Amino acid sequence: MNLGLFNRMNLKESSENKGMYSEWTSLSLMLQNNDDANQSVLEKFGLTTSKDVTLGVVRQLASNLGISQPAEPSPLVTDKEVQWCMEVLCFGLSLPLSEHEAIKDCVNVYCEWLSALLTPKICVPQPIVEDPNVYARKIIAHLHYLFIPRKDEGIDTINRQAVLCHRVLRTLQQIAHESKLLERETWEALLLFLLAINDTLLSPPTVKDDVADQLCERVLSVLFEIWLIACAQCFPSPPLWKTLRECCMNWRHRVALIEQWNRVNLVLTSKVLSFMYGPTFPELKIGDDDLITHGMSNDCIAQSWYRFLNTIGNPISLTKPEVISQTQKFLQFAISTDNVNDPCQHPCLQALPLIFLKAIKGIAGQVDAFLGVAQAIWWETVITGGCTTDKSKEAAPNQTSATYSPSPTPPTQRRLAKSFSVAPSSVSKGIPKSSLIGLTTSRSSVVATASAPSSGPSSTSSISSLTSFGPESRTPLAPGRPKCNSILHLFGEWLFEAAFLGCDLQHRQPHDQNKRNSSVLMESYSQPSSISDIPSLPSSLTIDKYESGKAEALGTLCRIMCAKKTGEEILPVYLARFYLAVQQGLKIAPNRECGETMVAILMNSSDLFRLDLDGVRVLVPVFISALEIVLPDKDLKLNSNVSKTELRRASIHLLSSMLVLPLHFQNVVIKDLINTGSSDRPCTFGQLKPRLMNLVMNALQIESDPQNTHMLLGSLFLCVQDSSIYEKVEQVTQPPTDTSSNLLSSASDTASTMSMASSYERSTSPEHFGPVDSYDLLPIDSAHALFVRATYLVCHRLISSWKTDLNVSLAALELLSGLARIHIKESDAMECKRAVKWLCDYIVYQCSRPPPAHSKDLHSTIVAAFQCCSVWLLEHPYLLRDKDCLTTVLEVAELGVSGTKSVGKPGENVKMKEQKELKPASMRVRDAAENLLTCILEQVGYFPNECGPESISSLLDEVALLQHCNSWPTNCTDQATAVEKFRYFVTEGSVVLALLEEPLGNDQDPQPTVTILIRGPFGRHAWTMQLRHLPRHRSGTKCHAPNPGRPVVMQETPLCPQVKQKYFPDSVDRVTQCKVDQSIPLLDTVIAQNEEINEDTNKLVQLIERQATVETNLAATQSNFVAQECTPPPVVHDFQTSRLFLSHFGLLSLGDENDEAPTLTALDSSAGDFCKDLSLLDHLSPRTCDTVHIFYVKSQQVDAQDIVNNVRTEQGISSYFFEFIHTLGWPVEVNKHPGWTGHVSTSWKVSPQESPVASRSTSYDGSTHVLYWADACAEIAFVVPSTIKPADPPSEQSSFNASIWYERSLSETSTTSKDKRALSLELDKQPVPPRRSGPRSNLHPFTNTKIMVVWLESFEDHLNLPIDDLLNSMTTGLERGAIIKSSEVLVIYLHLMASGLLRVHLQGPSGRVGLASPLVDGMVLSRRALGPLVRHTALNMARRRRLDSDSYQPPHIRRRLKIQEMVQKYKREMTKPELLTYLFSST
Repeated sequence: MNLGLFNRMNLKESSENKGMYSEWTSLSLMLQNNDDANQSVLEKFGLTTSKDVTLGVVRQLASNLGISQPAEPSPLVTDKEVQWCMEVLCFGLSLPLSEHEAIKDCVNVYCEWLSALLTPKICVPQPIVEDPNVYARKIIAHLHYLFIPRKDEGIDTINRQAVLCHRVLRTLQQIAHESKLLERETWEALLLFLLAINDTLLSPPTVKDDVADQLCERVLSVLFEIWLIACAQCFPSPPLWKTLRECCMNWRHRVALIEQWNRVNLVLTSKVLSFMYGPTFPELKIGDDDLITHGMSNDCIAQSWYRFLNTIGNPISLTKPEVISQTQKFLQFAISTDNVNDPCQHPCLQALPLIFLKAIKGIAGQVDAFLGVAQAIWWETVITGGCTTDKSKEAAPNQTSATYSPSPTPPTQRRLAKSFSVAPSSVSKGIPKSSLIGLTTSRSSVVATASAPSSGPSSTSSISSLTSFGPESRTPLAPGRPKCNSILHLFGEWLFEAAFLGCDLQHRQPHDQNKRNSSVLMESYSQPSSISDIPSLPSSLTIDKYESGKAEALGTLCRIMCAKKTGEEILPVYLARFYLAVQQGLKIAPNRECGETMVAILMNSSDLFRLDLDGVRVLVPVFISALEIVLPDKDLKLNSNVSKTELRRASIHLLSSMLVLPLHFQNVVIKDLINTGSSDRPCTFGQLKPRLMNLVMNALQIESDPQNTHMLLGSLFLCVQDSSIYEKVEQVTQPPTDTSSNLLSSASDTASTMSMASSYERSTSPEHFGPVDSYDLLPIDSAHALFVRATYLVCHRLISSWKTDLNVSLAALELLSGLARIHIKESDAMECKRAVKWLCDYIVYQCSRPPPAHSKDLHSTIVAAFQCCSVWLLEHPYLLRDKDCLTTVLEVAELGVSGTKSVGKPGENVKMKEQKELKPASMRVRDAAENLLTCILEQVGYFPNECGPESISSLLDEVALLQHCNSWPTNCTDQATAVEKFRYFVTEGSVVLALLEEPLGNDQDPQPTVTILIRGPFGRHAWTMQLRHLPRHRSGTKCHAPNPGRPVVMQETPLCPQVKQKYFPDSVDRVTQCKVDQSIPLLDTVIAQNEEINEDTNKLVQLIERQATVETNLAATQSNFVAQECTPPPVVHDFQTSRLFLSHFGLLSLGDENDEAPTLTALDSSAGDFCKDLSLLDHLSPRTCDTVHIFYVKSQQVDAQDIVNNVRTEQGISSYFFEFIHTLGWPVEVNKHPGWTGHVSTSWKVSPQESPVASRSTSYDGSTHVLYWADACAEIAFVVPSTIKPADPPSEQSSFNASIWYERSLSETSTTSKDKRALSLELDKQPVPPRRSGPRSNLHPFTNTKIMVVWLESFEDHLNLPIDDLLNSMTTGLERGAIIKSSEVLVIYLHLMASGLLRVHLQGPSGRVGLASPLVDGMVLSRRALGPLVRHTALNMARRRRLDSDSYQPPHIRRRLKIQEMVQKYKREMTKPELLTYLFSST
């Protein structure tokens, strides 16, 4: 026998027994002497004699109870008779279990007699009826013998004993619930009895299947239940409470004790919450509300709650088997067992790790209840672990709801509720904090080195525990929760001790000990020194087996710290302990596995770096090291039963809150928590940037969950944007790169020049990031390298694995669009060209997917890809100078418009346009492709134009043009009069031509001049054209004289001599004739010989003579005529320039006789509503327009009027707010602004009146100024409302109630013309009345997306923002009477932290398209990157809403449909000849 254990028992002066009951005497001795005090007199006689007496008497007494026969009045009529029988019954209850029937009769008799406390039955003796309390106390004392375990009994007899015990417990429960007669002495006797039977059954070491094992849970539940009833009826005295505490500490090796302790604590906690924080506080829903009677006063509940909480002492003692086994029963076991040397060797102590875990989970449950995040998953999974037995349910009494009057017993001067102070109230003045829980008490703990692998119970701290739901699915914290200090005052010491289990902190240097010999970090966690002979523990009880409970405690501490409110202070001692605990908990094991403590910390610390915790950034290095284990590992092995996706999500939240720290703090040194005397150079924030960037890249490389991927994409964009702006501001210069290098070498060339490259650690990820090894050399903290890696990685994963997921694809395309707008000096064209090529490949792949895969989501991704491609080309117009890039983009545009490419796969024949059938993937895809094509032809390289980015259309209209004509009155601004001067035609069914044939006043050259206003789907453009015969640089040369005169003769004309014409030369007559000459007869001879020839000859002679006479007469007539001199025609000043223009540009042709309808249609501009429709067309912007309303919310403001009034004066407003809004866009004056202003009534027009010149206004409420930003495809106005206006009535300009139609089905796009050579814009040529494809005619053509940016001084105010009231200040004129719900509003909350960084919170409907990127909920931003990120996110939010809308029509489609409507209303029904006649006529 090891005598050391006797020394420990004798030296035991446990600090656990000191505290709140130290001045009271325990009743433990009364419990131990209970057997002797109530011993029956029959014990003095032999067993046989006593047994015989008992059997006879008990049988007779039981026969009168009415169990087997009708009840009879009891024959016992005097006190002496009753007391004598009770001596017999007392002995009967102690009989061996072999006499089961006798024992059963004894139980039945006593249970029936106890009915005297309720409604006495006929069988109850009269003395008991007259004085029930006295006899009840004796009966209760005698019943103790029933619960004493008998030795060497079989399982069947044990079960019979258990049944009888249940009967007794059920009777006592009924009495406690229903009796109105109980006196204080009876209550105390009842409670002492319950304590005694529990101590008898539960104090000994656990033995499986004995009566104690079977009754353990039942007797404990009855003890606690009746104790709670006693608290309401007759509050137990302090000695009873002290006895309960001492007994419970002897039962801590029983799992059921902790389960019942948790049960009672949580029931009481739910009641405490209800009266401390009111009905608005989240209710702790549990299944045992009936434990608390309705008669308990609030003060009684509070007293009971706090006393029960401290019933089992310090839960950390459960990790010390040598403490748990320091009881007399364990000592008796050790003495009586030969093969056990120490009580702590008992096998039942193997359950201590599980018991400890349950205890910590119970504490965690109470913490969560105070935070308002407790989940309703309690009993089977959290508290009892699913081991609740059915027998406890079967034995439950039929309880009736009785009303009890509150007892004044609890001391009313003790107010526990005062220990809780709810922010933002001041610190409460109550009892000292140390009186609640001994914060100053030094508690020793055993620290053992973990030699064996952990095999303790799994914490399941991220699934079945309260600790552990993901940041999105977790219940939000209660707004009225207590301060963190209050919760830590109550539970902090236990949680901190649990968190430091197994931590060896003895690293202080001697000079530190001299300086701070009472360090708050060390004093509670030092090695024990009072006892030198600590026994060796079994391998199953080493300290590492308690890691699950330790993890639960760490997770709970993290949740407490993350519940800090804005402006709330946490005591430095708590922060220091917490940081040290987290640092120890995140220590990386040699095998680099993710242990339970690491999982618990990561899962519950998502908000840790977002809360302005003092000094929290000392933990950044250890968190980064932990994330390097979790995020880059695709096959992460976890010991605990935790969702890997949720763990990664929590890790990504942490990562997104640390990304901006390196550039924000740069060279600030991160100090160590404990000075370990290491010679390592201290780390700075700047040195952590490469590791953080590498984490983002590697995590994104292997991430498979869509939501996690979305968050990582936003984080990646933040990295690039922040680094880019930082380098521009700080003018970070790098050596020039080789623009002819490949995608990767342009970044790797600078590796040797970066100062932080030395601290870059290679990832341990099994999968390499890039396709080539040169990525290992990248200085990943430069903006250029991040741009290259981000572009490559996102494009690669977009094509390989993200293309089937809508939200991830949209987030990736949004990131690529954002990257396109980041201009980095070092980037070369090859990188951007590859990005565009990848985008085109993505579009081709998506379009080529089989028909079953084509859906709305798929087409949404294609549309988004086209938009992304447009952004790249607009931001990098030099890409179109590359032949390959231009070809690729135009082929993709052709694919989107027509559905196929002309140039197919190698070996296929080239398809010309005439041979192709137009079958686009969908109308939306065709529209997006047309938009890309128009951007290429009109905007790339030309945006912004002379009008600036405010407008992509010409600002000139009919009135503005005519004001430059000489014939137009100077001050006339009547549009109807101006329209009369123009001729209006429509060509291609979608382009309106307004032709002015009068030259402008600044052109004195009498050339054929025509001024044209071209209104098409993509805007309004003004052109002036002249038909010139000479180029302009020679226009000063006169090409004609006013009177050129007769040309001068160059020389005299020679006289023409008279010559006689001969048929033959003269020499012919001198030639001697021969006979041959005579062979040809003479003409006269021939004539004479042939009458017919003679007749013809005569006719010919007559004709010749007649002609000679005519010519002679004509010559005689003209001999007296004088020829008139030739002169040039006069110069023409009036031209039919409209006809000339239309003819020269191929819009008129005379050869198209077979055309069914002319391609040119004249419009009747004299119609009444023509000017109105023309104005409506001009007010249809060719770009998307969005509005963001910005609000500044001061701390605790909940009234909408107060919120909008904040911006009326700069006083009390953060200067960073004004800095922020000016980074969103540039200020514009509403009256002079031609673009979108935030309201349709003032948009897309320039008011003629000049606004008075005033001092620079900071009010951007839309009345005079707004903030504005635009590119070639979108415009957005940022409005800071200063008033709340009533809803506007539908304005004339916003009532687009025309017959707007839009053909969406592919079946309606089949060509009806014989000619298949129809271009994209020709699909809508035919001006036939359209078919409506649904009830869309009355739908507003805009999407009315409400986006708010709210600047919060106090982050918690986002819970109370009056969105419904603020909507009245957010009218844009696009509402069309639609009721906007607050749940549909997209809100971006921004909270400025004390560090100068900003915390982001996103709120909005969780639809199919989700929330847009790059901002992610919980992200922490720097001020320099805030404006661009908020602007990108707002644009993407609106773009996603348009993608998801079935009724949305792109701007150019709206304009085209309006033009088609005008054609239907105002076209002149003319044949082609009538059209030509109309052109030749004057205006």
